[in-house]
Amino acid sequence: MDGGASDTAADAKSAPDTEKRRAWDDEARDSLHILPLSAIPLETPGLQHARLIKNVRLQTVVEMFRDAQTGSGQVSPRHIPAYFESYKDEIERDLVKLEKIGAASSFDVYSSRIELRRLNIDVNNVESLTLSDRKKAELTSYMRVFTRPLMEYVYGTEEVQVSDVTDIIQLFANPNRDEALRNLRMMADRLDIGLGEIPQFLEEYGDVFLSLAYFRKCLDEIVPEVQRFVGWMGEIRSSAEVKRDPRQIRMLDDIARDLTDISTSITGRFESFDNRSKDFWSDINADTFRSIRELISSHHVTIGGVLCGLAVKMNLWKHRFARGGGGPNRRMEFVKSEILPGLSHIKALEQSARISHL
Repeated sequence: MDGGASDTAADAKSAPDTEKRRAWDDEARDSLHILPLSAIPLETPGLQHARLIKNVRLQTVVEMFRDAQTGSGQVSPRHIPAYFESYKDEIERDLVKLEKIGAASSFDVYSSRIELRRLNIDVNNVESLTLSDRKKAELTSYMRVFTRPLMEYVYGTEEVQVSDVTDIIQLFANPNRDEALRNLRMMADRLDIGLGEIPQFLEEYGDVFLSLAYFRKCLDEIVPEVQRFVGWMGEIRSSAEVKRDPRQIRMLDDIARDLTDISTSITGRFESFDNRSKDFWSDINADTFRSIRELISSHHVTIGGVLCGLAVKMNLWKHRFARGGGGPNRRMEFVKSEILPGLSHIKALEQSARISHL
């Protein structure tokens, strides 16, 4: 009886721990600034439970633990060997990987896949390098923009209800109308693939546009915060403390202009993607799909980097000034110490993307 009671108690204790671990893992998968080290083949025992994160200055650090009471235990990668003295050879080899991956501008799943492939690390079957089911469900409304023209093309209607691309693959694997089957054959001909390859095409189509939906949602959440921050920062321009120093006024103006320019530019990139995806459906063929797939994929790293940089800065601002407010000196100190460092990197990333691709 006692044994059964202890097993029940253990199960009760492990359930919250499992749930907590799942939430911890899902947060990393869906984040712009966190990479779980479980996604990387490492030799050092214990290191797989840590995470690479971007701090507010956009430096890469290893987060050894995080807890509501004790906070976040962050260590510079070069100081990691001190924590694993029994595994000197292993940690040295792992450190080479960490430093290469840590140079990435973002740790979102799409940018991370690109960076890990460059290190010849297989990323195809790594669950932590895919979005969580919860995040995919959140993106359903964003994905409709890309699934709607597909449904119209094949079924001639938007009324067929689908929640994600998996539903579409199932639907198209067994089309329930002669006209739909004819349209699928026509699509296969135009894409220069066999009818049996349509599900694979749809999976690739879904992954490309799921990435765009993910970044679009991040953008839609971040840009209003940037606008609020610029307004909050601008409120201190009229204060006596700031007015006395023209250099501070100039710095505030420069930061406001840079943040506004970055937000406007990256929003424009998404509008360009939307236009290109419409072009694909007006002229379906293998070249137009390859072109839009390569266009979107080539922007993953810069989009991820820009959004990651803005996100970590806005998150800290919201945490530090949860109720708004803050005196002029406190606001100015925050702007100088937390917002300014790394802002030129975000700006350079966005400018490089505009020049290189569009």
